[in-house]
This record gives sequence, structure tokens and C-alpha cells, in this order.
Amino acid sequence: MALALCDIPEDLQLRILSFLSPTEICSFACTSKRFASLCREDRKIWHVVCDRRWGKKTQIRKWGNGRIAYKLLYRTLKRLENLIGFWRLCGRANPADSSPPLVFFEWGSSFVLGSRVLATNDDTYRVRKTPFLVMGISPEGRTESFLDLDGNHRSGVSVDLSDLERSSLVPVDVNFMGNGHIMVEENPCFFREEQKKGSSSGDDDEGGEDVVSEMYTQLANRTSPGGDRRRKRKKEKERQARIKWEPEHFIKVSDFSPTLAKPLQGLWKGFCEGRNLELYLVKYDEVGGVICKKVEDLSLSRQTSPVFWTPNHAFIRSPFSVEEEMILDSRIRITPLHGEVHEQVISGMLYMNSSYDPGEGRVWLYENGTFGFGFLRDQFITDLKRVALEDGCLADVLDA
Repeated sequence: MALALCDIPEDLQLRILSFLSPTEICSFACTSKRFASLCREDRKIWHVVCDRRWGKKTQIRKWGNGRIAYKLLYRTLKRLENLIGFWRLCGRANPADSSPPLVFFEWGSSFVLGSRVLATNDDTYRVRKTPFLVMGISPEGRTESFLDLDGNHRSGVSVDLSDLERSSLVPVDVNFMGNGHIMVEENPCFFREEQKKGSSSGDDDEGGEDVVSEMYTQLANRTSPGGDRRRKRKKEKERQARIKWEPEHFIKVSDFSPTLAKPLQGLWKGFCEGRNLELYLVKYDEVGGVICKKVEDLSLSRQTSPVFWTPNHAFIRSPFSVEEEMILDSRIRITPLHGEVHEQVISGMLYMNSSYDPGEGRVWLYENGTFGFGFLRDQFITDLKRVALEDGCLADVLDA
């Protein structure tokens, strides 16, 4: 015999409700006063909802030092979930040295950590990961974000607000301009709020002196010719001196891994002719072409030539002609000096009839899912490896 929901024990009711989506829970709460009260059980419903969705990725009870409502935590984590993955710096004329061309966001124990992804100079395919942006929640429920300009902050160490202004950590606002676009700008009001909290406990006499001083300054500016202009210029200079971070825009790299239909797309790494490890982004355009650019070049606003481009992505399958076999066999692979050279089995070949410099070349697709490319002007093959694993995590990471 079927039982009505109201006849089921409350613990089971809460368990059933935890499988619903937030919209469904809110709709169910409108059916009766009793169910509305039941849906307000923050720790019994919303904690389970949060734990089921993110419990294997982060420690739910540690966010906000365990003092915030889980319903608020759900809304916050759902917004931060859009950050997880790879982001590239949007084009700018002269990006600062502290602005990373590529950032990788991942879950931490009680925060979301964005790390710089940098090529190493140790003649291996390893990449270096250093902290860049830490996002968490205060015990009051506010989202707080801090930039690590030097990459020295360790991900497992909490932020000490008393030492923050003297360190390399800079408070910022991360503004979502859509699911695939964010703007990171410095938050100058963070320290003002902290100073107001500290000054509120001061003596009234000291506050009176500040008011008199401010009134005298305003009177002097009014009576002095050009005082207002000088005051504005002085304030602007002081503001510029305090700025540690200029606003930067980042675009999400949604297609960072290859697929069966697009085996070349994604983030790749390989050695160029100068023996330096470079990061590349390969994309398929709307007309069926394939374009490859260095990730570092994508952070510049000026037009840069692609590494290679071809208007046709249709591969020629083996066996190849004798001429093509000779072109392939006569080439030197650019690989790490101390790494093992493995003979790759080629499954397909792509012509690069590009009008861009360096001109005509070939792309060789390997059976293991990677590929290499080379140009007819020289005798080299640049073999590429994936930056990300199939689960979305970084491959060959050298932690700082």
C-alpha cells in the first residue's frame, strides 16, 4: 500500500527532498506551511544538497569557517563552479608581468584556487603551477578574493588580514561578464572598511581632530586659487601610487581537450626551434579550418601571426605517397634533450596550405591521440603533448 509523503518519517522526507533541485525544493515549499517549514531545515536539506554536488571536490563544512547558511553556500558554490577549468588572458596592448597568459582554476579545501600555468625551463614537458587568485567566503557570507602577485602564497595557508596590506596579496573583485568572461579588478574599498572598523573604537577627541582638520583643508582649497585642481591632481597621484593591479579580462577556454571529431583542438605544449617549451591553443573555425596560436600571443591586443593555419581539416589516411614518406623520414623531432624519443605511429596527415608565414607544411596525427607539425622550409617536427588530462586536471605539473 502506497504511503502519502506526510505519513513518511521526517528524516526520510528530508532525505527525499535533498535529491531535488533548488527550484523544485522552493516549489515544494509553497504547497503547505508544514512543508515550507521543513524546507527551511538548512543543515538537514541544504547541507546534503551541497555535499552531494561538491562534497568530493571540496570540504563543505570548512567554507566560511562553518558559520554560514548552507543555502547561501549553495548559491555561492554554484557561481564559483563556472570558474573551474582553464582561462586565458584577454588581448591587451601591454600586459603586466604579473598578468598570466593562462590560469587554471580548481577546487581547494575551502576555496577556489586559480594558478598560473607556466612553461618550465628544465628541458622537460612539465609545466609550473603557482598560486594567482584565491576565492573564498567570509564568516559573514561575503565572497572574498585575493591576488597573489608573486605566487608565494601556499594554497593550504589561510589569509591573515592583519598582514595582508604588507604582503603581496591584493584584495580584488571578480566580476562575471557571462559564463565565459570575467574581469578581475582591485578592490580599494577592502582596506577602507577594515580601517573604519578599527577607527570606530578610537577616542571621540581624535575623531574631532580629524573633522577639524578636514574642515580646514576644505576651507584652504576654497580660498586658494586653483586649490581644487591641485587637490584633484594630488588625489589622483595618490590613487595611482596605491594601485597594485590594473583591471584584466579573462576568457574561458572551453575546448581545452581534443575530441574524435576535432582531434587537434585544445591546449598543447611543445618545444620550438629555440629549445623553449611553449603553450599552444588550437581551435577549429566556423568554415572548417584549423588555427594554432601561442597562448602568450593571445594575451596581446595587436594582431599576431598564427603558428600554423589550414583551411581544410580533412585528414589524409595512410598509406601515404613515396614523396610524403620521404618528407617525413628526413625530419628531426624537437623533443627534450634528455627524454626518450619514441617512434610515433601516424594515422593521418593534414596539408597546411597557409598564406601565413612560415608557409606550407604538414600536420601528422598520431595513433596515441597527439600530433606533430612541421614546415617544408626546414627539417624539423614539433611534437605536441596535452596540457590537460582527460579528467580536466593539469598533466606533468611541477608545483612551486
